[in-house]
Amino acid sequence: MKGDVTQNTLLGRIAGMGGAVRFALVWLGLLATVAAWAPLLANSLPLWVERADGRWAFPLFAQFTAEDVAWWVGWWSAVVLLRWRRIPAARRLGIALGVVGVAWGIGSAYLKPAPLVVYDAWRQAERAGELRSALWAPIPYSPKDYLRDFGVTALEPPLAAIPERWHWLGTDDQGGDVASRMIHASRIALSIGFIATGVALVIGVTIGAAMGYFAGWIDLIGMRLVEIFEAVPTLFLLLTFVAFFERSLPLMMVIIGLTAWPGYARYTRAEFLRLRGIEFVQGAIASGLPLRSVLFRHMLPNAVAPLAVAAAFGVASAILAEATLSFLGLGLVDEPSWGQMLNQAVKSAAFNWWLALFPGGAILMTVLAYNLLGEALRDALDPRLERNGR
Repeated sequence: MKGDVTQNTLLGRIAGMGGAVRFALVWLGLLATVAAWAPLLANSLPLWVERADGRWAFPLFAQFTAEDVAWWVGWWSAVVLLRWRRIPAARRLGIALGVVGVAWGIGSAYLKPAPLVVYDAWRQAERAGELRSALWAPIPYSPKDYLRDFGVTALEPPLAAIPERWHWLGTDDQGGDVASRMIHASRIALSIGFIATGVALVIGVTIGAAMGYFAGWIDLIGMRLVEIFEAVPTLFLLLTFVAFFERSLPLMMVIIGLTAWPGYARYTRAEFLRLRGIEFVQGAIASGLPLRSVLFRHMLPNAVAPLAVAAAFGVASAILAEATLSFLGLGLVDEPSWGQMLNQAVKSAAFNWWLALFPGGAILMTVLAYNLLGEALRDALDPRLERNGR
């Protein structure tokens, strides 16, 4: 019961720690909202159109993918479950992940978007008078729309006076709208941070729990394995893999997760070594509960504090690793990325300040927000600070 109360009041305690922490929560919430609703915020396809002959069409929704549905359902699940505080936090997280998985599966089975999209088709139809009316996104440009129907497009600063179009944050060297690419790139930043950290947590907690509970030769072998993986430089391993294999987001997530788990294993091992001799664990063993229940139902919830803090810092590190790789020109091909846009700021002869300020600022604020959240979690979950009256 005490654990449930602690979980349910944790967000309130974190939010009351100061303006910096509130800024972190607001920024991350805004970033998640922008990522979830990206297709509706920035898209070259109108939400709906009425043709000259009276027929209606919904071009944007016809191109919805399973990823779009998963992001949208995940956002609504988070909103609902954050307010449903009677359910323990760990169970709410499991429910949200299950709902997102089901939504992604249904979307993959039933949504069949066209493999090739002509982004300027509806703009040209509107200019030709073939549409009676149309509802466009607030930023009417997709991240891969390079505005070829406007002729030769190149680097344009923010709010440049260009006939027939308006770019709040300017364009990149291919003519793509920076604001649209920034919005859609937030999906890559958040997904690589959460999934890579999730992979590392699963591996680290499993190995660390075995080391801490069994000790002995299992602990000895496990620690040697931890030391081997800690010696592997993540960035150089990423550079090696993208040089020999296809550049893909899942590959980056897996590599970052496989190299980040030793830290979580060390934290879990230390907590399980402390807990294995406590009365409630010995009572669970004496009552004949299965090993899985002893480890993950009774011991792990009491060892979650250092893992939560490390996970917040781990998400920031994963986002920074992907941005670094994209800045070096070895990131995803033809996909919007903050690091890729930052690279374009220095590629041409002149320094393009808007391609440095906006993506660089987004990277800085996101990494800073996760670091502030990690420090807040550490302060909220550290019992020594509670005893000192903080």
